[in-house]
Order: sequence, then C-alpha cells, then structure tokens
Amino acid sequence: MPFVDLNSNLPASAFSQDFVSKFASFTAAVLGKTDDRMNVMVKPGLPMMIAGSCSPCVMLSISAIGVTDTADKNKEHSAKIFDFLTKELSLTEDRIVLQFLSLQPHQVGKKGTVMSFL
Repeated sequence: MPFVDLNSNLPASAFSQDFVSKFASFTAAVLGKTDDRMNVMVKPGLPMMIAGSCSPCVMLSISAIGVTDTADKNKEHSAKIFDFLTKELSLTEDRIVLQFLSLQPHQVGKKGTVMSFL
C-alpha cells in the first residue's frame, strides 16, 4: 500500500488526470504492486527550491512496506522513476529529488486497523 507524494512548482496544467493515472500505474509496476494498492497525490504550483534554484522541479516521496527498505531496491526504483519523470515533465535529473521511506505494517492504517492485522 505505497504512498506516493509528488510535490512540484510546475503549474497544475502540467499534470493532467491522465498523468496521475499513468504515474500511479507506472509506480505500481516499479514497486511490484497492483494499481488498486497505490495512493498517489500530486501537488502542483508550490513555492519550491532545489539546490538553490526555484526553476521547475519535483520532490517525490515514496513510502511503502517492504519495497523501499534497501539501497539496491531504491537504486533500481530511482533509475526508472527518474526516466519517467524527465520524459513526462521535461525536467532534467538535477531538478528532481526522490525520498524513499520504509514503513512497517503497524504504521499503516486501513479498514479500522493497521496492516499488521490484515
């Protein structure tokens, strides 16, 4: 049940409904999950700075149970996600930053309980 939060200073018009669906399916495939397990949020038009510049940029945070818990996994995820975002949003790699957070089952609530009990 990954959580994918994309923050950007790009305008909302850069993120069509099709982009959100396509990005959700793409990240699901990258993380080895099904589309119905994904939670994706895209927040455009934010005041942001990366590396001292307010030029167009994206900060992406991926929180998940068991798929973001090693450097090797995240290196592989990172390469694929950077490729997708640079092509889809016409950004260079230096304008994108990713953050991977490893969650434990007791840290994710669903259906009135936590994933540890589902």
